[in-house]
Amino acid sequence: MTDSSSTPAGRDPARLDTSVAHTARIWNYWLGGKDNYPADREVGDQIRGFLPDIVTSARADRAFLGRVVRYLVEEAGIRQFLDIGTGLPTAGNTHEVAQAIAPECRVVYVDNDPLVLVHAAALLTSTRPGVTDYIEADARDSATILAEAAKTLDFSQPVAIMLLGILNFIGDTGQAHEIVGRLIDAVPSGSFLVLAHPTNEINPEASEEAVRFWNENAKPPIHLRTAEELTRFFDGLELLEPGVVSCPRWRPDPADIGIATDVYQFGAAGRKP
Repeated sequence: MTDSSSTPAGRDPARLDTSVAHTARIWNYWLGGKDNYPADREVGDQIRGFLPDIVTSARADRAFLGRVVRYLVEEAGIRQFLDIGTGLPTAGNTHEVAQAIAPECRVVYVDNDPLVLVHAAALLTSTRPGVTDYIEADARDSATILAEAAKTLDFSQPVAIMLLGILNFIGDTGQAHEIVGRLIDAVPSGSFLVLAHPTNEINPEASEEAVRFWNENAKPPIHLRTAEELTRFFDGLELLEPGVVSCPRWRPDPADIGIATDVYQFGAAGRKP
């Protein structure tokens, strides 16, 4: 990790607005990180008032990332990842998990959050012969993402598209489907789509209250979806078992079988036939 004073070339720290809570920094706070500010911690604590186990949910989401990346590398043979909406770097980033198994893995991260950009250099630490790169772009700008990612990834070979905690910031479901569709169309057979997304199916009343508070006090605004809605993102793909489930229930590690609890994040993965 770099410290918060280090700025990649061309990045302007003045773009950071620390007076308004932001999702990347709130999640960093919940995950025990140090790259957050009083406004982020205040909103994070308020959300915990609505959802006392939200930190468990955030950590379950991170653990899901680790398990799904291990599956993709070890069992599916994936060596390329396009991780969109990566957030602030913490332990167990996609490239760290993947390259620990197969050092030749190539990973491209995408985000447009100013603080994430300040820390981009931390993500550009890669094993040899692997490669890690970073793109500054909005998730809606698929054309830029794909054009820039093609400088690092070979789109004639399978790619895992990682959309963890990002489609929930696309409130227009039609637009969210268009984003996913453009990305899937750009990758070949044998590629994968991985989603993690907050839901209102676990403790719905408190979840909706938390979302209302979030949208009034933090940015960007968030949108919850049901398992049925999330399943539709995998139309045309081979949805892997066990389907769209609470993150701890997606292929838990042997030691966790039978003790997984439901959290506010659902996760799933599907293969392009």
